[in-house]
Amino acid sequence: MLGELLNFAFNMVKIKVVNAGNQPLPAYATSESAGMDLRANIDDPITLHPLERQLIPTGLRIALPAGYEAQVRPRSGLALKHGITVLNSPGTIDADYRGELKVLLINFSDTDFVIKAGERIAQLVIAAHEVAQWEVVQELDCTERGEGGYGHTGVK
Repeated sequence: MLGELLNFAFNMVKIKVVNAGNQPLPAYATSESAGMDLRANIDDPITLHPLERQLIPTGLRIALPAGYEAQVRPRSGLALKHGITVLNSPGTIDADYRGELKVLLINFSDTDFVIKAGERIAQLVIAAHEVAQWEVVQELDCTERGEGGYGHTGVK
């Protein structure tokens, strides 16, 4: 029933996956979740010390269709409760990458954090993307914002 609902309500894309690990495949927690949880595929716990970063394996390899990317994003609960986040967030997995998906985690807290086998460490979001073609011009059109950049609108 859920699969039929998702096929009807959303654009469903099929992705080939090799699960060389011993964790379940990523899955959506609810029918309207955007991300699927990635799990640590490790034999022994890994301790992330304060300000330390490590690549954590997932055991997964995927083949995305052309025109799609997978985005690796932090889990909000890990960030809030433990200061653990994805360092290159969002990490992009291109359609032509065939290696193991690994998550670059960093510990921004002041205490050690232990990652256990099967722990949910990040989210994976599948997204369609455009391919750009540059058009070289001598000048750009004017807008109300113009060249206003960082902080130009203030904080209030």
